[in-house]
Amino acid sequence: MTNIAVTIVKPKKLSAESFTKFGDVIEVNEQVENFSINDGNTQRYHDLAKVDVTNKNGRTLINIFRSRPLQKPIILKSMERHPLSSQAFIPMSHEPYLVVVAPAGSFAEAAIEIFIATSKQGVNYHAGTWHHYCLALNRTSDFLVIDRGGEGDNCETVELASPIQVELDEMGL
Repeated sequence: MTNIAVTIVKPKKLSAESFTKFGDVIEVNEQVENFSINDGNTQRYHDLAKVDVTNKNGRTLINIFRSRPLQKPIILKSMERHPLSSQAFIPMSHEPYLVVVAPAGSFAEAAIEIFIATSKQGVNYHAGTWHHYCLALNRTSDFLVIDRGGEGDNCETVELASPIQVELDEMGL
């Protein structure tokens, strides 16, 4: 049996500023454009993500992904990207989740960043951004997912050279 070195990484809190090179954080706060509609009964938080699905005659898909938590300790072994479109995940459950990303372009394992997202934060990965699949933490969680359907291969995967273990102890998860 071969010993494989495992890198241990602690996630950081997700924020619009820390995530900007990977995509958009989808959340309600006073920094985003918002205004009153429906006779003052609704506050609209406007244009929260740049959904990009039109490459190669793509069309918008609205899906629900039901994600089971990975066994703890969480060991990451692969990443994926969607070169033709963005992909948005909006949590529908009241649970935090992990967001694991690396910049678009040639995959660089050393550039992986890990974030902890609250149940009130969604993410929209820019086209080509490397990411891990849905990472529910505490229990099975549903996510509204907006992505692309249409012509062309829109999912590429890579295996990590060495696994990454996500350290959650200090996060209280």
